[in-house]
Amino acid sequence: MSSPTGLAFLAGAAGAIGALDLLGPLAARLWRGAPALLRGHLGLVDVLGRLGTEGRDPGAVERRRLLLAGAVAAFLTGSVLLGPLLGLALAAGGPWVVSRALRARRERYRRAVDEGAPQAAIAIADAIGGGHSLRGALEQAAGSVHGEAGHELRRAVAELSAGATTDAALESMRVRVRSARLDAIVAACLLQRRAGGDLARLLRHSARSMEEQARLEGEVRSATAQARFTGLLVALLPLGGALLTELASPGWFAGLWSSFLTAWLVGMALFLQLVAAVLVRRLGRVRW
Repeated sequence: MSSPTGLAFLAGAAGAIGALDLLGPLAARLWRGAPALLRGHLGLVDVLGRLGTEGRDPGAVERRRLLLAGAVAAFLTGSVLLGPLLGLALAAGGPWVVSRALRARRERYRRAVDEGAPQAAIAIADAIGGGHSLRGALEQAAGSVHGEAGHELRRAVAELSAGATTDAALESMRVRVRSARLDAIVAACLLQRRAGGDLARLLRHSARSMEEQARLEGEVRSATAQARFTGLLVALLPLGGALLTELASPGWFAGLWSSFLTAWLVGMALFLQLVAAVLVRRLGRVRW
């Protein structure tokens, strides 16, 4: 090995050792902080998961963290794919996307409770028919009903064990879930406590009505599935055509924004397409 090459090798090795000495404390600090950072991200994912499976709304601090995480993720994605300026524009819409995701998870939980409401009503009616009071019937039904509806019954039983009255626990469950079918069950229970009557028979009749309603909803969704898919396909066709054109002729989409007239026309077309997609979704929604 020649002397210049040897000196260069020694200089490089010394530089690497010095860099390791300088970056060692920083790397150790990042390594110590990595578990906490990972726990924080897993905690945010857990918030979304528990909202969809347990109906647990995020607190103020958790909501702020979720909105901030959505903005940061949108900024990083936009910066890598489209550039810093469009990354900032996407970051402004990141919190909106997170709020929509939270709303979707809440709606999923409400629908899951709706699906299990007939089973909960029958379980409460069977327990009352077996000689239990309403409070005891709730405790018995909580152990036999599964899914999200059973989780809500168990939360109500936990409130009863903590000292809440039966009326307060039922009202808290109704306000927490905002489910039309669960509202009917709670209304029947509260009405029986105040005016009397055959609660078991009323709950069984309500359960049969809920099951019939669920069957009709399934038939309506099946009958309108093709129309809803066609509407979605028509709304996405222009975007698909634009992507194919961009692939065939790179730079075509950027050229549309080169003049004010074409940019204005494209913006109006995108806006009208978005409005059409929202209207199609609303028209295809099954409501009772």
